Amino acid sequence: MSRLLTLASLLFLSSSAAVASSSCIAFDSSWNLLAFGFGGKDYNAGTMDSWSSGTPTDITTNGRPPFDGKNATCYLSQFFNAVYVLNGDSANPNNVYIYDAGAKSWSTQATTPGSFDFSNFNAILDHDTNVFYALSKGELFFLSFDGITTSAKSDAIAWTDVQKAPYPDGYQPVMALAQNHIHFLNVPDTPAGSADIFVIHFSFFQPDPQSYGNFPATHGQTTSIFLSEAQQVQQEFAFIPDDGSATFIINVENNNTRSLAGPSTKDAGATYFASDSAIVQFSSSGALSYIPYKTGGDTSGSWSPIQKLASLAGSSSSSSGSGSGTSTAKSGSQTSGSGSGSSSGSVSGSGSNSTSDNNGAMGVAERSVSVVFGMGGALVLGTIAIMLC
Repeated sequence: MSRLLTLASLLFLSSSAAVASSSCIAFDSSWNLLAFGFGGKDYNAGTMDSWSSGTPTDITTNGRPPFDGKNATCYLSQFFNAVYVLNGDSANPNNVYIYDAGAKSWSTQATTPGSFDFSNFNAILDHDTNVFYALSKGELFFLSFDGITTSAKSDAIAWTDVQKAPYPDGYQPVMALAQNHIHFLNVPDTPAGSADIFVIHFSFFQPDPQSYGNFPATHGQTTSIFLSEAQQVQQEFAFIPDDGSATFIINVENNNTRSLAGPSTKDAGATYFASDSAIVQFSSSGALSYIPYKTGGDTSGSWSPIQKLASLAGSSSSSSGSGSGTSTAKSGSQTSGSGSGSSSGSVSGSGSNSTSDNNGAMGVAERSVSVVFGMGGALVLGTIAIMLC
C-alpha cells in the first residue's frame, strides 16, 4: 500500500502540469509590469523600483480572456497604453483581447483569419502604425489596429496575406522590431551578426542582409527596447540565444552590438519583455527575473529575481509555444520572441507598491507561458491507488 501511495503522491506532483492555460507579461506605458493569467488572476507589479518586495495589485476584472489558450502572447501599444492579447481564449482563437491599462477594462476584437494559422505564427506589433505583422507557415500577414487603439469595434477585422517570405520551409523565425523595421535573425545563409530586414512602411524585404556586429547565428528570443517617450520609436532590441550565453543589445541606428550578462536561468523556453529601463525574463517554470538596461546605457548590470511576483511563479509554467513584446510572439511550431522596451529617462514611481498610470505606448512585447493545473486528475489517481490497497 505504501508503494501505491508513494506512486499516487508522485503522480499528484507531476500532474500539477495537466490542464493547460497560458500566461503572459507586458508593461503598460508607465512601465508598470503586468502579469496576466497567473492562477486565474491578473496583477500589476508596479515599476522596477518596487520589485524587490511588496505585494502586486490584483487587477482581475470582467471581460478578460480566460487565458486557457495554448500560447497566449501579449503586446504593448505604447501610444495608447493598451495591451493586446493573442491566443488567450481557446474557445475563440480568432479573438484579440484588448486591455485598456488606463481604464483597467477589457474588450474583445473579432478577426477573420483567412489562411492565417493561430497555432503556428510569430508576430510583432509595429510601434508607429499599430499594425501586427506575423509570419505563419512561410507567409507574412498583417492585422491593422489603426483606429482601434484601446477598445474593440463591432466589426471583425481581417488578417491580410502580404506575401510569401523569402525563407525556406522549416525556418524557425527569430523576429525583432526596431525603427519600424522587422529584423529576421538566424536566417539560413545569412552570416552571424547580420539580419534580414522587412521595411514596414514600404512593405518590402531588403535584398541584402544588414550587418550589426557580433552575435551568433542561432535560434533565440528577442524583445524591443522601448524609449520613455511614446513618440520615440525603438532603436535597439535584445537578442538572447537559447543557450542563455549572453544578452546581445543590437542598435539599428549605429549598426552595432553590445553584450550584457546572460540570464541566470538558462532556459530555451523563456520569453522576454522590455520596458524603457529593464529586460524581464519569464521562464518556463513561471519565474520572473530582470536586468536593468536603458537604450545606449550601462552594460554592467546583472540579473535579479522579481521578488514581488515570486509567490506567483508556481501558478505559471512556460510551454513550448510563445513569447513576444515589442517582443515577438511565438506560437505553435515556430519559436521566436521579441519585445519592445526603451531606454531614456528614469523609472517612474516609488515605494514598494508603485503603480503609475500614463497614456502612450505602442510596441509589442509578447511572452506566452502555459500554466497548468492537474490536481483533479491527481486526486482521482490517488483515490484509485488507495482503493486498490
